[in-house]
Amino acid sequence: MTSASAKFGSLKSGSVKFGIAQLNPIVGDLVGNGDRLLSAVQKLATQDVQLVLTPELSICGYPPRDLLMNHQFVRDMDLAIADLAKKIPHDVAVLVGTVSLNPQASQSGGKPLFNSAALLQGGEVRQIFQKRLLPTYDVFDEDRYFAVGEGGQVFTLKLQDQSSLRVGVTICEDIWNDEKFWGKRNYVDDPVAELAQKEVDLLVNLSASPYAVGKQKLRQAMLSHSAIVHNLPLLYANQVGANDDLIFDGRSMAFNRDGELIACGKGFEEDLLVIDFDQVASNPNFSSYESDDAEIFAALVLGVRDYVQKCRFSKVVIGLSGGIDSALVAAIATEAIGKENVLGVLMPSPYSSDHSITDAIALAQNLGIATETIPIEPMMSAFNISLANIFADRSSDVTEENLQSRIRGSLLMAISNKFGHLLLSTGNKSEVSVGYCTLYGDMNGGLAAIADVPKTRVFDLCEWLNRTNYPLAIKQGVTEVIPVNIITKPPSAELKPDQLDQDSLPPYDILDDILHKLIDQHLSSAEIINSGHEPATVDRVVRLVKIAEFKRRQAAPGLKITGRAFGSGWRMPIASKVTF
Repeated sequence: MTSASAKFGSLKSGSVKFGIAQLNPIVGDLVGNGDRLLSAVQKLATQDVQLVLTPELSICGYPPRDLLMNHQFVRDMDLAIADLAKKIPHDVAVLVGTVSLNPQASQSGGKPLFNSAALLQGGEVRQIFQKRLLPTYDVFDEDRYFAVGEGGQVFTLKLQDQSSLRVGVTICEDIWNDEKFWGKRNYVDDPVAELAQKEVDLLVNLSASPYAVGKQKLRQAMLSHSAIVHNLPLLYANQVGANDDLIFDGRSMAFNRDGELIACGKGFEEDLLVIDFDQVASNPNFSSYESDDAEIFAALVLGVRDYVQKCRFSKVVIGLSGGIDSALVAAIATEAIGKENVLGVLMPSPYSSDHSITDAIALAQNLGIATETIPIEPMMSAFNISLANIFADRSSDVTEENLQSRIRGSLLMAISNKFGHLLLSTGNKSEVSVGYCTLYGDMNGGLAAIADVPKTRVFDLCEWLNRTNYPLAIKQGVTEVIPVNIITKPPSAELKPDQLDQDSLPPYDILDDILHKLIDQHLSSAEIINSGHEPATVDRVVRLVKIAEFKRRQAAPGLKITGRAFGSGWRMPIASKVTF
């Protein structure tokens, strides 16, 4: 349990403690999430907190998506909130993320629900607050389900000394629209500014803000700005955990009215915070990471662990090629669920180099994971014989290369089916972007662990693992996690003699820069060329991204770690005619 405190500022009361329950819900598990909420509140109550803040939609987990269209699910949520209200200690007030019905929906034709926060106290639901700003960009689609909430999001918190505080309630996006901070407004309303005008004593925000590398610094700066501009202390509760392709990093925060960060929850794990603004701060956990690589690795480990556990798997299977992508995925999986739950499968072909096999075995030994070896030459021969007549007048080409990948994909899926293991695909963002991957082959799997990790970052992560003496290596008594030869050798799919990735693609540093400008920065081909890249290379990369859309539509869910991923926030048409 993390504790922190600092000067709250001028209050109408004596010392008061606040709690933040940074929780990892399972989407749809109303009973389990309710039990988790209750346990957290009970623990915080022993620290004499008087108000507990939980994340957005904490009773059902975020994002519930089309579960919200199930009327019984919504009714059950209401029952779960009422049941929770009866069970929590009566002397503690709790703000729980939930949904509430829009009574005007039938008359107005509006959405039937509000994204809400319920104030539970004294055994009942005392008040309901509604989210005002509904995001529809990137991974968000809240206008699909929710009506825009109304203003007046304030309640009075009666304290143990009989004094009171006026608390202003916001939900996630409500606090992301400060014109002075952003230089513009995305919405007409600014709920925080409106609450400040109501002379509240404290701002709170229930949030489910997905992770992206570098986003925490932005969040902290924005929330600090809000506290300073409005001269109000601020509590921010963020969800933690991974749900499908989205990772939530937690790192809930508390700021005093001077905008100073006085408490921060742990990153990528559950945490309980106790904040006493009227006492001197003592060693708050600011949850910092020594590098972006360390933060990304922690995010991917959480993403894999939660996907495996929440989808009720216990073990995973990975195709080990001796290359750097499968090496990184194996390291992530081993850290996420334990070496005893990871199976690596080597599937050499006649084109596989000796070092690919030895490198894959060395990796498995470093990680302590089990391996199986299945040569695929007999199956390649069988395919060639079966297709000999129809392919008689055709020369060998990428078709035969893809067959090797599809043979491997079929073997991995057979193992997955037989033993109930989750198959992790190992393609990186660079390959997925330009279609340098095979449908029904290396794209097979239930989760694409590094599908949002560019190839250059894959190298960085592996070098970081080795450089930092990561505990994975220490546990096995070795000096490195990833064998050095895997990092230093030129990348190759090894589907034909002497094949290298850069026979088909630009160098990865060039490719990744073009992709970043195209995908993340939304630049046109002309703008990318003007930045210094060769026109022919840019045109080719842009074309490859466009024609690979049909592949990405059929890919496994990929964990999101950047601001723009090929997942729930990517909504490109397949059949289209467009130039960038």
